[in-house]
Amino acid sequence: MRRPGRRLPAAPLWLVAALVLVVLARPAAGGAWCIARSGASDKALQTALDYACGPAGGADCAPIQASGLCYLPNTLAAHASYAFNSIFQRSRAAPGACDFAGTATVTVTDPSYGSCTYPSSPSTAGQSRSPGSTGTPTSLSPGGSGSSGGLSPPDIDSTDSDAKVLDATSLPSFALSCFIYILLQLW
Repeated sequence: MRRPGRRLPAAPLWLVAALVLVVLARPAAGGAWCIARSGASDKALQTALDYACGPAGGADCAPIQASGLCYLPNTLAAHASYAFNSIFQRSRAAPGACDFAGTATVTVTDPSYGSCTYPSSPSTAGQSRSPGSTGTPTSLSPGGSGSSGGLSPPDIDSTDSDAKVLDATSLPSFALSCFIYILLQLW
């Protein structure tokens, strides 16, 4: 809606708007990955890994199986990191998607190594299993049952000092929304 008595030149305004949209629409130079938190207990990591590789989690855990490219190093933290990142990338790095009961954290350093490449986008995060299919959880603990009993990624706890309130991937969307709001106010 135009305000009486104010007229803005249309061509420069639309040129600026187009330029801002092009800049905001470009993918970020770096990426973000979800990995196991270094201080997480083995029990908590195993439970979260069982969830991630189970039917409810839906992670692509084939690369961390014995014949997979990411099996070595055969450690709980390495396997959990790969599974957590699979879910994180499939969720398009949504806020809260990298928590796993406090056992995970977001990093901007690519955790890939050797022939093991961590997905960095939904298109490279592997094939999603169909609902109701059973995955093969990776159990490294002796006598592990391979089932978590219903663990699901929790919402961000406001008392958690490590919680991420604003995810870095939402900043361009927020900036674009602010720009459009200001543009409409001037129009």
